[in-house]
Amino acid sequence: MALVSSRGITIAGPIPGSLAKYCTGKMMYVNVAVCLSVFLLVIGLSIGLSINNFKGSNALDSAPLIDGHNDLAYNLYALLNNNLDKFDLTKNLSDDKIWGMNACNSCYTDLPRLRKGKVGAQFWAAFVGCDSQYKDAVQLTMRQIDVIKRLVNKYPNDLQFVTEADSIEEAWKNGKIASMIGVEGGHSMDSSLAVLRLYYELGVRYMTLTHMCNTPWADSSLVNDSAVHNLTEFGAAVIYEMNRLGMLVDLSHVSHNVMRHVLLRTKAPIMFSHSSAFSVCHNYRNVPDDVLHMVKKNNGVVMVNFYSGFVNCNSSRNATIQDVVDHINYIRNLIGADYVGIGADYDGVSSMPEGLEDVSKYPDLFDRLYESNVNPRWTKEELEKLAGRNLIRVFKAVEEVRDTLAKSEHPRQDIINARDIYNAEVDDNIKPGLCYTGKEWKDLNQTSATY
Repeated sequence: MALVSSRGITIAGPIPGSLAKYCTGKMMYVNVAVCLSVFLLVIGLSIGLSINNFKGSNALDSAPLIDGHNDLAYNLYALLNNNLDKFDLTKNLSDDKIWGMNACNSCYTDLPRLRKGKVGAQFWAAFVGCDSQYKDAVQLTMRQIDVIKRLVNKYPNDLQFVTEADSIEEAWKNGKIASMIGVEGGHSMDSSLAVLRLYYELGVRYMTLTHMCNTPWADSSLVNDSAVHNLTEFGAAVIYEMNRLGMLVDLSHVSHNVMRHVLLRTKAPIMFSHSSAFSVCHNYRNVPDDVLHMVKKNNGVVMVNFYSGFVNCNSSRNATIQDVVDHINYIRNLIGADYVGIGADYDGVSSMPEGLEDVSKYPDLFDRLYESNVNPRWTKEELEKLAGRNLIRVFKAVEEVRDTLAKSEHPRQDIINARDIYNAEVDDNIKPGLCYTGKEWKDLNQTSATY
């Protein structure tokens, strides 16, 4: 005999035979109160055990863990010049002579550890250094997009290339890690909306507006509270074109002022693919409180970075998993659990907190969050949102804006003023126009076009 709810769900297991006879026999009319007490006790024990057995990491079994930023592709370039014949993602590379932690202090990723970490989806970063700006940034970025797509194709049993929000959970439910591309740094588009559009056609679904260098149209976090360009009119055109395309605008790496300018202009929710909370650690790569409130109003998401230098500003001690917990809890407490996600930055940095040493450690973070002393406590639903449902919501909203704008807007034809590039190159001690032959350069005054 089992206790069954009105919806047909068994809420307590079989009742022992002697108890069933006792409760269903002649004495039941005399002992109704006793029977009900026993039933309630069984229900209470069942529910109590269910609650007590829940761990935060269980949320990763009911929602895909989506990490906003992993730089494995850059390590493939740096170590192997993108030769995938020399790379085996299926092996645990922890002790590998090239990829192991003793050989490579920024290598944290392989399939065994991704699986142990319950990763359901990953934005792989197509990153090229700032030293390529005004030179071969586009060509090098194309090579990084190419190696990401080749990597995904090489492991079809484990990875699936995804370009739409709805496909993320579909891939995850099929046992694949949904794999997406984000271009890290606006210098990769070489101030050309045409290049931006072609990146989208190749499958790029977010672009970080800057890296650790200004572009001619947007300032990076390096300017701190000052400004060089802020966000120029061409920079605004970049935002509008990304909105029209359905490409996520990523504000990690930009200055605090550019964050504010973009949030005032964008027509779609934005993301921070790998940034933490400025109030917890005063590093300008992190997001200040007023911007966090703007993110909430925008319905965007801040995907928290794990890098030791961004989560712990106390140089007297090492960063730990608790520092990351503190950043996530701070954002949740300030603006709510609907606007925070995970963007660890594995393979892009040389130091990770104790307890988050590689991509296998995400479950430990979710367990720690669920156990953390916060009021109110984390719920399973909130942990699922943190894991990936917030990012999916933002992604879908960006696609909805794209579909709406498609009815009324055409591709923008803005061309950046060559003078803006000229001045930016002078600021960077580069001979202006050395690598440019476009028509707009002919419009510059001949005397100012010579170094």
